[in-house]
Amino acid sequence: MIRDMTFYKMTGGGNDFILIPDFEERTPEGALSELSRKLCRRRLSVGADGLIVLKPSPTAHFRWRFFNADGSEAEMCGNGGRCAARLAHMLGKAPPVLVFETKAGPIRAEVNGRNVKITLPPPRDMNMGLRIRIPDGELELDFINTGVPHAVIFVDDIQGVDVAGIGRAVRWHEAFRPNGTNVDFVKVSGGELLVRTYERGVEGETLACGTGAVASALVAHLKGLVSSPTRVITRGGEPLTVHYRLQGGSFGEVVLEGEVRLVYKGHLEEAT
Repeated sequence: MIRDMTFYKMTGGGNDFILIPDFEERTPEGALSELSRKLCRRRLSVGADGLIVLKPSPTAHFRWRFFNADGSEAEMCGNGGRCAARLAHMLGKAPPVLVFETKAGPIRAEVNGRNVKITLPPPRDMNMGLRIRIPDGELELDFINTGVPHAVIFVDDIQGVDVAGIGRAVRWHEAFRPNGTNVDFVKVSGGELLVRTYERGVEGETLACGTGAVASALVAHLKGLVSSPTRVITRGGEPLTVHYRLQGGSFGEVVLEGEVRLVYKGHLEEAT
């Protein structure tokens, strides 16, 4: 049972998160998955795409544990990382330029008021032009890991695409076992990208996905469709900017930038 805990509701790019600063380590590590499932339930609790718990670190300004709404733990979350960086700075736990620990490795962030940038690890496991079969037929997509796995699908009709149906089929496809994948639907429009994302762990469409915005931009650049910096418009309508450099066939200096807002501060009387 967890009692008497301050939390913050924050949003970045359309993703919303519950953040708990736990620098005194009052929350048992083994209880965090269940806590995420309980707190992230919309209409029944606080409601969010995920739970972020900030812990002390001997090597960085803080360490985080990130959990999806279903209680699964993820290696990285771009928009969640930007929220965590801003909160640590707001609370005086980190300077404007900071580093925090994640399961994807150390992440560098820069906080300038509401605008927050994070530098993501170099992408890996790129597989362009992958063909898979789903119940609706054969599908061509591109795969890239930008801290977490993403399948990127370019579409003509970004509004009419069946994000839930196709997203679910791709997310659980045997090609991406055992961990599955996030699925991004992308349309190029006037030099920028319109992106909708089916998120693994949320098991549905979210208003945004930071690592998905990055994945979409990098794949679109490899196809010669956009250049850096790439502006990405998420389902929630909030713009994100992806900076990157391609040299020798490898991406470097991959940065996600956008606004982070504090929605409210709350107090957990009891969470079991």
